[in-house]
Amino acid sequence: MMSSTQSTIESTKKALLVISILVAISGCQSESVTAVVTPTPEVESTVNQSMQLIDFDKQIEFIKTLAADTQINDGVISVKFKSENNSYSNISFNPDTPWDWSALKDFNLAFDIANTGEHSVQLYLDISDIDGANYTRTVNIPVGSSSNTYYAKMAGHDLATPDGDHKVELNFNSGLRSNPDTWESDEVQFTSMWGKKNLNTKGISKISLSVQSNLHNKEILLSNIRIRQNPEFNKQFLNHIVDKFGQNNTEHFVGKVNNEAELENQRVDEAKTLTGKVAEGRSQFGGWLAGPKLTATGYFRTEKVNDKWSLVDPDGYLYLATGVDIIRLSNSSTMTGFDFDQKHIIQPTKDNVTPEDSQKLNRVSDAAIASRFKASDTRANMFNWLPKYDEPLGKHFGYRRSAHSGPLKHGETYSFYSANLERKYGNQPQGYMQAWEDTTISRMLDWGFTSLGNWTDPRYYDNNKIPYFANGWIIGNYKTVSSGDDFWGAMPDVFDPEFEVRAFETAKVVYEEVKNNPWCVGVFIDNEKSFGRSDSVKSHYGIVVNTLTRNGKDVPTKAAFTAVMKQKYGEIQALNTVWEKEFTSWEAFDRGIDSSINNEQQIADYGVLLSAYADKYFSTVDKALQKYMPNHMYLGSRFPDWGMPIEVVKSSAKFVDVVSFNSYKEGLTKKSWKFLEDIDMPSIIGEFHIGAKDSGLYHPGLIHAADQQDRGVMYQDYMNSVIDNPYFIGAHWFQYIDSPITGRAYDGENYNVGFISVTDTPYPHMVEAAKTVNGNMYQRRFGKQE
Repeated sequence: MMSSTQSTIESTKKALLVISILVAISGCQSESVTAVVTPTPEVESTVNQSMQLIDFDKQIEFIKTLAADTQINDGVISVKFKSENNSYSNISFNPDTPWDWSALKDFNLAFDIANTGEHSVQLYLDISDIDGANYTRTVNIPVGSSSNTYYAKMAGHDLATPDGDHKVELNFNSGLRSNPDTWESDEVQFTSMWGKKNLNTKGISKISLSVQSNLHNKEILLSNIRIRQNPEFNKQFLNHIVDKFGQNNTEHFVGKVNNEAELENQRVDEAKTLTGKVAEGRSQFGGWLAGPKLTATGYFRTEKVNDKWSLVDPDGYLYLATGVDIIRLSNSSTMTGFDFDQKHIIQPTKDNVTPEDSQKLNRVSDAAIASRFKASDTRANMFNWLPKYDEPLGKHFGYRRSAHSGPLKHGETYSFYSANLERKYGNQPQGYMQAWEDTTISRMLDWGFTSLGNWTDPRYYDNNKIPYFANGWIIGNYKTVSSGDDFWGAMPDVFDPEFEVRAFETAKVVYEEVKNNPWCVGVFIDNEKSFGRSDSVKSHYGIVVNTLTRNGKDVPTKAAFTAVMKQKYGEIQALNTVWEKEFTSWEAFDRGIDSSINNEQQIADYGVLLSAYADKYFSTVDKALQKYMPNHMYLGSRFPDWGMPIEVVKSSAKFVDVVSFNSYKEGLTKKSWKFLEDIDMPSIIGEFHIGAKDSGLYHPGLIHAADQQDRGVMYQDYMNSVIDNPYFIGAHWFQYIDSPITGRAYDGENYNVGFISVTDTPYPHMVEAAKTVNGNMYQRRFGKQE
């Protein structure tokens, strides 16, 4: 016989199974009437309680699609995304009345999904609430007809914050971009990307599953959408997750190193396979010997050949730039959870030209070490091992004086990768750092790459075996403006004379590193500046919108904007008529205005002002490089694909030799890059990557593959889309080394995006994919394929 408590639980279970009551009308139409169910405390603590969200056998009118075909059969919906010809394709669920899940305090949203197509599917999950907030997650569905359960936590576990802080954050409180699972199962958790982690569950207004910027059509089978109580929370899920090599301590995976002897054997075995020679049929710089012989200038340049842009190497041969970024130790360290008395920490000087995340390991002084204390139990408990400072491997400790995101604003770091280099190459006569450099150059040449990408350690600049790309940053005490969404930091006030001073100082430093070396392809200055986002008109023209509100006496860019508009309109009333405003004078305009947008003509003028800002930025940098490095190409600032207003791209084309973009997509789709036809400039991809979860890391990166083999396939697809585009002259993979499993110190990225792991172990599928692409790229681009 049931107890009264058991009876209550069973009754509530039945109620939970009907979260949406579907009422069929007119035979084929339906509408949803949402039932608000309040579970008892006993049910809230019960494991795996489940309630069905949608019945696909009904004609549910709030199912919406964009560039996708659907078919429902026996409770399963087949979704065929028309993603080859559409940059965004989705299926979404938009209830007439938002779902109210506020009574549930510890639960997840689950889907059963299968992939019946020919390509793995990176599926983006967006959940929105009635406050306008959104949380984006993603997962890769491997090819195969069998269905698996994929879930996304809605409340509780690691979404809960000790202080109730629910603000938008890239990282979890752990400092990782994606945490280990908080319970064990054969199911797959959606990986966190961005947005508000704790949505307002009082009203969930939309659930969307999409594919984005694909090179192929994708398809899935979707069923059994439900919300469930979370299983018991493993509160030790972050403890001792890192072994002494910086690997996942709790999982086995292919390529995992178990002891120092395995590292030594890897070194010996790999050395037997590396020749360190330029591929046959290539010039000394990696150019194409079988192609046309063009004018040799002794330095790299660009030329359009048969309607396709190309680089030309110093000897006059066609040259495409392939390679990898971040061949350095600077980004290999992770926060340990310890810190020091700040009075012992040397702060950067005003003459510094290197951002914090590009600094070397920066070990602190002995005086600082004496003041060491635990700043975060959570971080400190992640490590199964850390050396003492006076031990040989203690030399790989470092320090970060500031961080972009995460729970610690500054603190001690450790580089497991650097320690592994000493373990692996420490017995070599030239020393482990030189042995690492020699091995890396040999790898790049044997893997067929033609260059070392951005942020290569300057120690590689005089190798004279493989070309490289130099870089610099313009940082300093110049004034700033804001785009309203300054992801990596405030934008420079480019009309402040101090900005030009700092630009010239940066160019001088890069010149001293390069020393007019013809092996330098060119120079990137800055990276992913927040020139504006495509989210809205206001975001697109954010620099203008925000700067116009400020006082020209304090903000040189505002004073410049005032001058541009005064020159165009003459009288303030003429501007008022066009903008539909009521400014009393140009003096009042310069003091700060209401910059809200009223009409299309005002938007056009904002485009003029944004162009004026961009012209000043790129012309200033170009002037500095022309003085110090006239023989080397200016390669721009690497526009992120989320922030490349067309006005700014066109401005850059006036002053750079090559326009640069960072594009984290599955490839370059023709529609998305059609604008290059109007600009007609040689272009380069500065960053892209693809990762998977079978490497022991908790986050694949921005673009997900099903596994390491699929990574290699997707790498080839991306690179071929670059090679086939007549405007692109190359692409660099980001990055050489996997991110630390506990997140890089500056911002917590813990991605499987390396060609090599933390133990300096190459990923064989990636290596073979690179060899295939690099071995045939000139024939594919300019001639008959072999």
